[in-house]
Amino acid sequence: MSQAPAFDRRAAAAAADAKLGEALRFTTGRLQAGRAAALAELPDADALRDHARRVRAHTLRHLGRYLDQFAVQVEALGGTVHWATTAADAVAVVVEIATRRAARLVVKSKSMLSEEIELNHALEQAGIRVVETDLGEFIVQLARDRPSHIITPIVHWTREDVAVLFRQRLGAAEQDVADIPAMTAFARRLLRREFLAADIGVSGVNFGVASTGSIVTVTNEGNGRLTTTTPPLHVALMGIERIVPTVDDLEVMLRLLARSATGQKLSVYTNIVTGPRRDGEVDGPRELHVVLVDNGRSTLLAGELAEILYCIRCGACLNICPVYQRVGGHTYDSVYPGPLGSVLTPGLHGLAAAPDLPQASTLCGACRDVCPVRIDIPRMLVALRTSSVQQGLGPGWIRLGVKAHAWLASRPRAYRAALRAVGVASAPLARQGWMARLPWPLSGWTAHRDFPAPARRPFSALWAERRRAR
Repeated sequence: MSQAPAFDRRAAAAAADAKLGEALRFTTGRLQAGRAAALAELPDADALRDHARRVRAHTLRHLGRYLDQFAVQVEALGGTVHWATTAADAVAVVVEIATRRAARLVVKSKSMLSEEIELNHALEQAGIRVVETDLGEFIVQLARDRPSHIITPIVHWTREDVAVLFRQRLGAAEQDVADIPAMTAFARRLLRREFLAADIGVSGVNFGVASTGSIVTVTNEGNGRLTTTTPPLHVALMGIERIVPTVDDLEVMLRLLARSATGQKLSVYTNIVTGPRRDGEVDGPRELHVVLVDNGRSTLLAGELAEILYCIRCGACLNICPVYQRVGGHTYDSVYPGPLGSVLTPGLHGLAAAPDLPQASTLCGACRDVCPVRIDIPRMLVALRTSSVQQGLGPGWIRLGVKAHAWLASRPRAYRAALRAVGVASAPLARQGWMARLPWPLSGWTAHRDFPAPARRPFSALWAERRRAR
């Protein structure tokens, strides 16, 4: 018997984890309800989503122009722009900046791009201590775990899990972990010292504004603002697609982002940094570096998966996805899980690097329905599945099955004979028109639901008989 694909093995283990299932149902359900309520209160929400999609499409069609404009504005304000073609290039830029400044401590705000390029590992290899300051990311780092959601990194953790971790790794007393506010206050006390001692702050960028050279970070914790204003030097990591032409376009995206992500009208902290600290100002970085990261995005932009770059990273597609809800983010073995990751990961790194992910979907279309910019993820998943077949990357039994079906479907007599044979052969396994157990590989279906028994007489035979009776 062939071994199940890696995703299937991880999914089976995750689906059997009752505690994980409870945590996923609670968090994704709460986020879905918040999104629905927040959009229901937004006048002309559908029209705004359509407008946002047009903005994203226009921006990516003219991406080179807007990136150049953004870079010129950043440098006119006194910042420095670095262009990084690959993950290794981006990491080298940040490590070089840190070593040149003899930095010993870096504090980071939440950044999926830094996860993508594995920045923490590189800085630690250079002898630089890195502290994640988003509470969820701090917990993940402390536990040597990985984020499992793009906006709620510890969706797979419970409050009790965090309390145990704080006791074991930080020596927390019982009053420090009595409830969520106590644990939050405990972490805040620890992290505040790190902000004050940090040599460099690193953040991601939700949006860069081409017309002003501003970088925008959207968070619900004060750590993001402290990361950009307290350390003397700030490094902002920005995927090249995360650009909007004007402040008016930014306003459109912000109205949709918070509502789609957490059900808020606006995130608690929307931080806009326009250049380094000016003369007479008392806070903000004295030195600002923006690293524009490609890492496969240009190639993606030129192909049939370009639409995935419209994404504004709200996470709504993860929350609604029946697959993600059942197995969580770690099952995808990718920085970007869920429907987003099932397209973006093979798009950035090649289908051979993640051949299972395009299959990790029911193609129900719910992700497309909730996306604030209406990204057609199911279309791209089908395109990736087609490419998988063309490249011979799918399981051998599927490739053979598709070839056998193509051969039969192009030969009517053989096809009808095969239908009759299947109907007769399956009859002993059927009970009241259903089969409860089938051999591998079809056992993957009947392990969870019954399979409809093939008719002993196919429809074509019944139709021919009816026509003769007329």
